[in-house]
Amino acid sequence: MSPVDLYARALHGQGARVRYRDGGSLPLDVSTWSAVEAPGDEDLLSRCGSATLDVGCGPGRLARALLGAGIACTGVDVAPAAVDLARARGAQVLHASVHDPLLDGTRWSTVLLADGNIGIGGDPQALLRRSAALLAPGGRVVVELDPPATPTRQVVVRLESGAQASSWFPWAHVAVDDVASVAASAGLQAVETWSAAGRHFASLRLPVAAQVAA
Repeated sequence: MSPVDLYARALHGQGARVRYRDGGSLPLDVSTWSAVEAPGDEDLLSRCGSATLDVGCGPGRLARALLGAGIACTGVDVAPAAVDLARARGAQVLHASVHDPLLDGTRWSTVLLADGNIGIGGDPQALLRRSAALLAPGGRVVVELDPPATPTRQVVVRLESGAQASSWFPWAHVAVDDVASVAASAGLQAVETWSAAGRHFASLRLPVAAQVAA
């Protein structure tokens, strides 16, 4: 079963877990993603600018909250079930990958990578480079990170629900105390880190010289 198909089942009420191929598992946090608001969201969204791209928006919690606050936001997600749920909540969402060429014609004041989405594709540097390429001059990437003193690593995982399991796919984790070096390898500068409600975040920008060149 594909990860997208099993994720769709989880979004519609079937419990699921993330299984790591090198050992261990944790619950897939669908209930938080589907909530109206999660603790720490207010601090996160206060850093989002006037035109935000919510990468891996899921069922649209953050995209809908931004629109409700008068901030233009477009979500993007590869899972049709997530796109349908987000649109039903009133969010503006594209069924696409962040790497899809259809995004190339727009520049965003903020690219948002929340709820662990720094892990998408298993290559944080590549994801941050793509995010940087989508920024308007002066824009920023706002990213949620793992707690300090946890491992920054590339992993292989699958989703499991009951007797069902998805195929394996790459993912990644980045700890907040490693974000400066990871961002630098993608051509970005970490200009702020903060914590709220037990969650950890950073704001990343292109260096001034790169913004002038763009």
